[in-house]
Amino acid sequence: MLSPTTSVDSSSPAQPSPPDAAAAPVPALRLRLAYWGDRFAPPLAFIALIVIWEVSCRAFHIASFLLPAPSAIVLAGWEIPLPVWLGHISATLRVALMGYVAAIVISIPLAVALVSSRLLSRTLYPILVIVQSTPIVAIAPIIIVTLGASDAPRVVITFLITFFPIVVSTVTGLLATPEELIELSRSLRAGRIREMAHIRLPFAVPYIFSALKICTTLAVIGAVVAEFVAAERGLGFFIAFSTSFFKIPQAFAGLVVLVALSLILFRLCAVAQRRFVPWSLPKSER
Repeated sequence: MLSPTTSVDSSSPAQPSPPDAAAAPVPALRLRLAYWGDRFAPPLAFIALIVIWEVSCRAFHIASFLLPAPSAIVLAGWEIPLPVWLGHISATLRVALMGYVAAIVISIPLAVALVSSRLLSRTLYPILVIVQSTPIVAIAPIIIVTLGASDAPRVVITFLITFFPIVVSTVTGLLATPEELIELSRSLRAGRIREMAHIRLPFAVPYIFSALKICTTLAVIGAVVAEFVAAERGLGFFIAFSTSFFKIPQAFAGLVVLVALSLILFRLCAVAQRRFVPWSLPKSER
C-alpha cells in the first residue's frame, strides 16, 4: 500500500526519453560511405566490367579471334618482348608529341591574330573550317605520297587533327574576356599588345588548357591514323599487323597500351596546369 508521500501524480507531464545514442553517428556514417563510394566507384565499376567480360567469354565460349577474354589479352601482351613494345611506343609517342607541340606553337599565335584582326578572321576562319571538315583518313594517303614515308607526313596528319580545337578554344577564351576589364585597360592607355598579354591571354588560360587536354588524345589518334596508312613501327602499325594475321588478342593488347599512353598524356597535361597555373582551375579541383 502506497503512502500519500509516495503516490504518483498522474497529471504531471511525461519526461522526454533520452535521444537514441545510435542515431547521432548516422549522418557521419552516411557522409563517410558517400565519400568512399565517390572515391572507389570508378575503379570498382571498371573491375566489374572486366569480370563480366571474362565470365561472358568463358561462359559463352566466344572465340578469341572474335572477342578475346581479358586474360587472353594480358597473356598475348606478356608474350611480346619488352624491347618490341618500347620500340612501338617510342615511335608513336615521338610523332604524337611532335604534332602536338607544332599545333600549340602555331594555333595559339594564330588565334591571337584572328582575335586582333577582323579582316584576318573573316579571311582565314572559313579556310580553317574547310580544312577541319575534310576527313583526315581521306587525305592521309595523299599526304603520305606527297611528303614521303618519313615522320614528316605523320607529324602533319597529327597536326591537322589537333590544331583546330586549340584555335577554337583559344579564340573563345580571348573573346570571353569581360568588357569591363578591356575598358579599364584602355582607360589606362594600355596598348593592344599589353591588353592581349596581360588581360585576354590570362583569362583564356582555362579555355586553352581544356583544349590541350582534349588534344593529347587527338594527337595519339592522329599518329595512329598515320601509322595505319604507312609506317614500319608504332602502335598503329602493331595493331594493323596483328589484325591482318588474325592475332586479335595481340591487337587488343596494343590497344590497351595505346589507351594507357593517351591517359598518361592527359594526366601530364592536367598536372602541368595544376603546377604552373593553379588559379585557372575551378575551386573544387585546386
